[in-house]
Amino acid sequence: MTNHPFLITGGTGKIGGRVVSRLRERGAPVRVGSRSGEPPFDWNDRTTWDTALDGVKAVCLVPLDGELLTRPFVERAAQLGVERVVLVSGRGVDVPGYSGEANLAGAPHVDGESAVRGSGVAWTVLRPAWFAQNFSEGLFLDAVLAGELRLPAGDGAASFVDAEDIAAVAVAALTEDGHTGRTYELSGPRALTFAEAAAEISGATGRELRYVPLSHEEFVGELTAQGWPPAAAQDYAEAVGPIRRGMDSHLSDGVRRALGRESRDFTDFVKASVGAWGG
Repeated sequence: MTNHPFLITGGTGKIGGRVVSRLRERGAPVRVGSRSGEPPFDWNDRTTWDTALDGVKAVCLVPLDGELLTRPFVERAAQLGVERVVLVSGRGVDVPGYSGEANLAGAPHVDGESAVRGSGVAWTVLRPAWFAQNFSEGLFLDAVLAGELRLPAGDGAASFVDAEDIAAVAVAALTEDGHTGRTYELSGPRALTFAEAAAEISGATGRELRYVPLSHEEFVGELTAQGWPPAAAQDYAEAVGPIRRGMDSHLSDGVRRALGRESRDFTDFVKASVGAWGG
């Protein structure tokens, strides 16, 4: 194990926080890349970058949503001696029409992948499907607690991936040989519709959870009525769009390729997350 600290950007988030925990369990020195970290790291304050990167040889890079900052950060990291970058990208980066014409959320992933591949450092790219943890600590949690998931996903299915699997692959790529130059598409072992996911959560918690399919326009209208900026509401609706269009149901073998085991099933995630829903 290296004596150089690992830098984990987004080190308090769903993925970064789990990577930090796994590295610390191994006794590795870890630098949490966040504004509350020591030293602090702020994507929007480039004066914090050099200090956060000081002495670092490997970075797990969770990009800042909606901002094209990965490229300048990777360029600076390479200048300061970073030798390995593991980039958490997104599904559909190389699929035409995946994000929809109006959605810009995928731009940081497209530019970020291009940046790491051309950086001259050893790189690994992770492309996870929708996180299972969105139901327990993310986008869908409030809706789950309220008993009703209202989304423009139609009858489409998604192969939700457990964040623990994403973190495990990231740690392997940071600490082991054999992952350089690889792109790992990460998913769970099966695809579920939101109605099926809601039924599993209901069964585990004993609390009713309904899925209500909305049209794109209905969803955007509800969010804006709740005070969302129109552009953010459109982006959210566009992000869900690939599920409705049947583009997120395919299964990927990245977890097995990287770790030599199958990915965690949604049922196992639900059992482990009952406490988050008061079950």
